[in-house]
Order: sequence, then C-alpha cells, then structure tokens
Amino acid sequence: MRWILLGPPGSGKGTQAKRLADKYQVAHISTGDMLRAEVAAGTTLGRQAQAFMDRGDLVPDTLILEMIRQRLKELGPTPGFVLDGFPRTTQQADGLCKMLRGMSSELDRAILVDVSDDEILKRLLGRARLEGRTDDESGVVLHRLEVYRKQTAPLIAYYERLGLLTRVNGEQSIDGVFGELQSLAAA
Repeated sequence: MRWILLGPPGSGKGTQAKRLADKYQVAHISTGDMLRAEVAAGTTLGRQAQAFMDRGDLVPDTLILEMIRQRLKELGPTPGFVLDGFPRTTQQADGLCKMLRGMSSELDRAILVDVSDDEILKRLLGRARLEGRTDDESGVVLHRLEVYRKQTAPLIAYYERLGLLTRVNGEQSIDGVFGELQSLAAA
C-alpha cells in the first residue's frame, strides 16, 4: 500500500491515515505531525516552518521534499505508506513521483476525502477550541481553505489524469469513511 490521502484541512485524512497504517502495518507519514515535532524541538527547520504555519501558508517545497526524502529513506526499499498532508502542490507531487521512481517504486492510489467547506469550518473551529491549535482559529482557517483551493485542489485533476484518484465521502462517520477505505484496499 502506497497511498496519498488528499482533502482540505479538517477532512479527517489524518485520522484515517493513522487507522490505515495500523490496520495494514504501513508507515503513516504526516507532514503536519513532522513539522509540529520540528517546531516543538526548536530545530532550524522548525523555526523556518513556524512563520509559514502561523500564517496558514504552505511550508516551501524544498523543506517538505527533503523531510519526505529522509523519511522514505528510513523506511527502506519499496516501503508501504500512507501520506497525509503531502503532497500539497503539483510541484511536490512531481517531486514525489521522481523520488519514488528513484526508489523503483510508485504510488498505488490517491484518495480524496471529500468534505464541504461548511463542514470543514465547523470541524476546524471545534478543534481549535478543544486542542488550542492556533492554525485552527477562524481567520487562519479561512486562509487555509483559500490556500487549499489555490494550491492543493489542483492535485485532484493531477491524480485524475494519472488514473490514480478515488473519492470517498468524508462527511459520513469516521467508521463509514474507514469502511470505504478498507473496501478500496481489498480491491
């Protein structure tokens, strides 16, 4: 299993990626988690990324691609993985494709966890209250959705052209979404 989970912030892709990784014994690679860990550790990468994250902007491709390259190298040859939060731009997708080719590997599937803007706003504002995440405050949420529409949504067409895109309804229950994903894994 070499999957990418796509979707707007708050679509549940992180939750589903963790469940898939546990069930199918593959690596869950979350750039958001990796970046937050770098920030918490006060690394150079973390400090560089923090300014972008605080504004709700994407961290530059060069930094993200290097993080992913290092993580895939750690996993060894032909790793199984679920990518969560990466790629976010077509440039990152191209970089990932080249990186995987260099490892004699390729993606199996890109899955769009499809959720409406209204539902996303409700989820993220609720998460901000519960977890105290500054990247989920209302002004930042609206900016993150705009960034998603401009920079990340084009990945939908990108992966459709490659014949790798599958859509799942992200507005159903967590277990309902996971059931759809398990059906895809069995196919």
